[in-house]
Amino acid sequence: MLDTLLVIAASLLAGCIDAIAGGGGLVLVPALFSAFPGTPPATLFGTNKGAAIWGTALAAWRYARRVELRWHALAPAIACALTGSALGAWAVTHIDAARLRVALPFILLAVLVYTLAKKDLGQTHAPRWAGPHEALVASGIGLGIGFYDGVFGPGTGSFFVFLLVRGLGYDFLHASASAKLLNTATNAAALTLFAATGHIWWGLAAAMAVANMLGSVLGTHLALTRGAGFVRTAFLLVVAALIVRTGWDAWKLVAL
Repeated sequence: MLDTLLVIAASLLAGCIDAIAGGGGLVLVPALFSAFPGTPPATLFGTNKGAAIWGTALAAWRYARRVELRWHALAPAIACALTGSALGAWAVTHIDAARLRVALPFILLAVLVYTLAKKDLGQTHAPRWAGPHEALVASGIGLGIGFYDGVFGPGTGSFFVFLLVRGLGYDFLHASASAKLLNTATNAAALTLFAATGHIWWGLAAAMAVANMLGSVLGTHLALTRGAGFVRTAFLLVVAALIVRTGWDAWKLVAL
């Protein structure tokens, strides 16, 4: 019972973090593995998705009501993210993701250093593309990160935020809002796969989903009231934590 309550509390915190800058899985996935160490990983990942998708979708809806989103670019990007995630989930059954796990902390470190070096990055919302060109770039981001989410997953929301800032010229607030839509699509693809294979504890997922949505409400409120600078700071903290987490996982993999 205590383990279940701790996991539900972790889901609330994850919903808040994810709504601001992505990276909620950094909290929730380790909590699930700690609470239920003998459970097949696929079941824990599926249960995580069964909870997290609701917080992400709620954040997307709340942002859409308050932030002007560029739907002409995001609509095809959402479809591409859904396709990429499905392709990634299929590919992971045929490829070894070990090299990606080793490379990931270095990729995240490059993202962190670049964002710190570019003091003005993501502070001003100034889309650099328009029309079909913007839709094409957004779709490429959706497809690429969607595929990554299907193959591996950690930091998907943060990667979406960074590439929307760097590639499309959005500020961190608009990028985070847009990322929630894309991340909801990738989560939906993964959730469908886990549900079809019976890898979800629906009762626990439902309780975690309620907590995740409450955290999402808090996170979106903080982001919307405090603006792009706050989201940028949260993004940097999440990426730094992801570097530590994925670096430790990579070190264990190499040390074996």
